[in-house]
Amino acid sequence: MSIWSITPRLGAMVAALALCGAAGQVVAAEAPAAAPLNLVVISDRAQIGVAPEVVWKKTGGYCDIGAMLKTTCVITSGNGDVGSNRLIAGRVNEILVAKTSTSYTYAQPMEPNLYHGTVEILPDGAGKSLVIYSLLLDPTFGADPATREAKIAERRGFLKLMLGQIKAASEAP
Repeated sequence: MSIWSITPRLGAMVAALALCGAAGQVVAAEAPAAAPLNLVVISDRAQIGVAPEVVWKKTGGYCDIGAMLKTTCVITSGNGDVGSNRLIAGRVNEILVAKTSTSYTYAQPMEPNLYHGTVEILPDGAGKSLVIYSLLLDPTFGADPATREAKIAERRGFLKLMLGQIKAASEAP
């Protein structure tokens, strides 16, 4: 008994592929063209008067953002390590996609609001830190230029707010 008698569908598929190959043609379905991404990187930084370890201890937890924004933050899956999901203000899901001893990167998995964010704390002289907060986003969810620019300005404002909160929390006694 041959494999072709056991699996007639497989035999038919192989025969069809052989015919295409015998004719010297490769048949491929054409995928629809994806809309081009219009990614923007927004980054800001703040100098903080305490060591990176202190900044991280006070503000580096994956849900510490809740207290800084005076809202809720709940880890809905995971334990705060890579792969964990946080829910901010009961409506914003973000997945932790990378983490070091003094940084983390998260992704917002929902369209049309695609973005990734990274918070990184670096040494900046004896007992001081530099906090860098960067966002990679696709602001095309407001397709017209004015809406797009407004969304970018909104995110810049968010970075300034967060850096101010990180600085205040870190330098507090």
